[in-house]
Amino acid sequence: MRDEPADGIRLQKVLAQAGIASRRNAEAMIDEGRVEVNGEPVAAQGRRVDPERDVIRVDGRRIPPPRRHAYVVLNKPRGVVSTMDDPEGRSTIADLLGHRSRERLYHVGRLDTDTEGMLLLTNDGDFAQRMTHPRYELSKTYVAEVEGILDAKTAARLRKGVTLEDGFIKPDRLKIGAVGGNRTMVTVVLHSGRNRIVRRMFDAVGHPVRRLTRIQIGPVRMGQLRPGDLRDLTRDELGALLDAVKL
Repeated sequence: MRDEPADGIRLQKVLAQAGIASRRNAEAMIDEGRVEVNGEPVAAQGRRVDPERDVIRVDGRRIPPPRRHAYVVLNKPRGVVSTMDDPEGRSTIADLLGHRSRERLYHVGRLDTDTEGMLLLTNDGDFAQRMTHPRYELSKTYVAEVEGILDAKTAARLRKGVTLEDGFIKPDRLKIGAVGGNRTMVTVVLHSGRNRIVRRMFDAVGHPVRRLTRIQIGPVRMGQLRPGDLRDLTRDELGALLDAVKL
């Protein structure tokens, strides 16, 4: 358990500043035992905390510290390179940032140029390092449109795992969706960040990917974000990611 700071900010003020509730309602939450600091229920009013260091939860949900950095979800369009600059003159992530380019955002991980969907951007180096560290590698969810009719036998083979030139790969989950017109829609969840891993999995069983979209990273879903658009992570999304990477 972390030491309580000798000074600091009153807990109810921190909750109010985070938009959880008014100070009066925050005090009621504390009285009801709904607030924890560093894993311990807060039993009395007047607790002072350091919101930069202490882990605060309400009803079990992590309340992230005040934002000094930006944490952004981008829906990367197909054909955009997952870099901030390209010597070949191709369209890059930087071209999509608009006025937010002044925040010095950079991408956390990447997507293949011909893959679209969810990327996280930030200017928080510690967060980016944790998010890309193999120890904390989060699951990623993709929707793939593959050639041909993917039958149950082939799906079972994929679920058991296949051996590629750089080793064995087994998805966390694989679900067949719509089938027809010589194509199959498949949802795939896996932790691996190996290069073009989803495409190579389906190539290995004779069903090349026609189109691939990443729709979720860990607990965060892209939602209805249009290609090329971006949004800030919500408070709950950021709190869940900070928990996931132990920050």
